[in-house]
Amino acid sequence: MEHVHRATPLVLSSLPNQNPNLTAGGSDDSSSAPKRISATAPKRFVKSHIPESILSDPSIKSAAALLPSNYDFEVHKTVHRIASSGTRRPALQLPDGLLMYALPIADILQSAADTRLDEVLILADPTYGACCLDDFAASALSADLLVHYGHSCLVPVPTSRLPVLYVFVDIRVDTDRLVQAVRSAFPSSSKLALAGTIQFVAAVHAARSLLSADGYDITVPQAKPLSPGEVLGCTAPTIPRSKGIDAVVFVADGRFHLEAFMIANPEIPAFRYDPFLGVLVLEQYDHEGMKRARKDAILAAREAKRWGIILGTLGRQGNTRVLDRVLDHMEEKGLESTTVLMSEISPARIALFGDSIDAWVQIACPRLSIDWGEGFTKPLLTTFELDIALGYVPGWWEKEQARVSVNAEPNTCKEESCSCSCNCEAKLSDCNCKSDAHTGYPMDYYAQDGGDWNSSYVKKKPPSSGIRLQRRIGSKTIH
Repeated sequence: MEHVHRATPLVLSSLPNQNPNLTAGGSDDSSSAPKRISATAPKRFVKSHIPESILSDPSIKSAAALLPSNYDFEVHKTVHRIASSGTRRPALQLPDGLLMYALPIADILQSAADTRLDEVLILADPTYGACCLDDFAASALSADLLVHYGHSCLVPVPTSRLPVLYVFVDIRVDTDRLVQAVRSAFPSSSKLALAGTIQFVAAVHAARSLLSADGYDITVPQAKPLSPGEVLGCTAPTIPRSKGIDAVVFVADGRFHLEAFMIANPEIPAFRYDPFLGVLVLEQYDHEGMKRARKDAILAAREAKRWGIILGTLGRQGNTRVLDRVLDHMEEKGLESTTVLMSEISPARIALFGDSIDAWVQIACPRLSIDWGEGFTKPLLTTFELDIALGYVPGWWEKEQARVSVNAEPNTCKEESCSCSCNCEAKLSDCNCKSDAHTGYPMDYYAQDGGDWNSSYVKKKPPSSGIRLQRRIGSKTIH
């Protein structure tokens, strides 16, 4: 998209002998063998819980050796879960980048002496993130356990249709190399935020310990229910200005998840550390261009008379609670609407509806609208943007206009760029109110303390409007 800028040419190589200054290029030392993390990382599973018969099983060891040594597929834990629960038909779900390992893992599970499996099912539909948990398909295939790889537990286990085992697939990287990259780029007096994708969260915490010992002021932010340091493409923590963060170092081999952090924290310089190439890259994002495009879509949608409501059916992307809320809004505003179930949302499929729909709102993935919204002939809004279009919350540009109009009032923010709405001092650096995390363009789609529009399964607080939602889908009333 036009408004998303890729990496700048400024690259910092993290090799120990590299010049500590940012240079126009970096060397690829990916041939080096990956080292184990040299600092203690949070343990997600106690190995002593796994019987010795499974840990020492030679058939499992030899078969697991065929998998990448630096990828932790937690084979022994999976075998133990299958054996202890009496599972006969497990289903494996892996994202596209790991799907090549589905058959070897299935063979390992079937050949393990402690398992007595009828068959192993492999779910091969697209799996873009934790929201794509396909427990409905697994249940329909009579699976009695779903093993979901590569993502954290976004959908609470009690709400799934069958037992689910999450395997994060931690990727072991050279943490010393990561730390050296940070030391070369930033003085020890720096205040830094560390974050990354779930595969590298262990490395993030290990690096935090090492850098803190060097005198760095390290923050590992959290957007619950995500793990500390974990960022999704739609959900990222917002760091208050009062923390005075100089930069974020984001550990990931791509920038999709980092872009969510950048949208949520537009004033924090973002550096991405590629753990495979061993380089630290300064990233940029065109916030002005993105917001301009989304503002245009919202303003166009305000003229719509007939709305299309897309409920995503790819895994758990769609949320019927959010659908209930959208339908209530349509009824309150006297607008016509049609609900459409769709697994893959694309301009070509939306175009099939022609001019019968004036504007769309999708309950699936906010990045579909943010990243590719300009490719649709009709406005395609997120649920947050729908609230703006229908007048339930002001747009970010409307808040700026309101701040300009009260600039002369005492004890209010004098800076037009200040995103808070409370009474605080004139200096932008002093603006540290709680509402600061929920203004501008939020990336809080699954955050438990996010806006009323979001899709969190565990809301920390009731809707701010205080309304009682009419339960339209299902049988229970939502408070």
